Amino acid sequence: MLNFHQNRIFFRSLVTSARRFNQDDLKNPKLSNIKGKIDKDKEKLQWRTPYSDRPDSFQSGFKLFESSNRNSELIEMMQQPIDLSPSGIKKWWNSRKDGTEAHMQKFIPERHATLGEDLATAHFVVHRGGSVRFRGQKEWMKMDKDEDYNLPRHYIPNLVLEEVKCDNMNLFYEGLENIRRLRYLKHLSFENVAKFDDWYLDRVSGNSFPALEVLNLRGTAVTDRGLHCLYRLPSLKLVLVDDPEKNIMWKMMVSLLDEWNPEMAVRAS
Repeated sequence: MLNFHQNRIFFRSLVTSARRFNQDDLKNPKLSNIKGKIDKDKEKLQWRTPYSDRPDSFQSGFKLFESSNRNSELIEMMQQPIDLSPSGIKKWWNSRKDGTEAHMQKFIPERHATLGEDLATAHFVVHRGGSVRFRGQKEWMKMDKDEDYNLPRHYIPNLVLEEVKCDNMNLFYEGLENIRRLRYLKHLSFENVAKFDDWYLDRVSGNSFPALEVLNLRGTAVTDRGLHCLYRLPSLKLVLVDDPEKNIMWKMMVSLLDEWNPEMAVRAS
């Protein structure tokens, strides 16, 4: 057995050897090549980064308020008393269904990579009760009574989506990422989407719609404060809301938008 003095000498020699190894690492070409391969492997593993944290993804200003603890809601729920009343059970069941549907609406990169942005968006919207219209077509594509619809299931070049109606859809914030990068989209409607609020609008304004001209927000929960993000839509000409003269704050926001873009109108119809 080594005594205390011998152990200390051994430890010092081990540290000294490690330091020499680190210094020789810079001079040894074989070790530097191994280090280079490790760095390349780290770059390849960046695809594991969550989509919202990637540098090329849109970062909403509201993300500053996002909680870093993903289990915070579960902890808060566990601290609340259990409500076994009929209304409490119904509320829990509806919340569970909403959570499942929100998960099902999450962005699927493979779908957009396979079908293209326009066709992938069309499938997402029509499958959930919305309707779309492509360039050169007069008829709107939507589900029939049997919940069936006729959309191509493979990529088609020059298939351009010009109008999208998400009216009355049960649309969650997670699903908005599936409606993005539509370079020639002119008309986008979210009429009577009850969950659509300022957060939704902020997300939509950053989804790259350079040609969007008409945006329908009637029947939504958007407030005057949410309209400030419309500056991200340079081609916007008409924004439909329930009442642009509801109060002084709405009037001020409409006036500011008119000053920023005189060609854009905020109207009720």
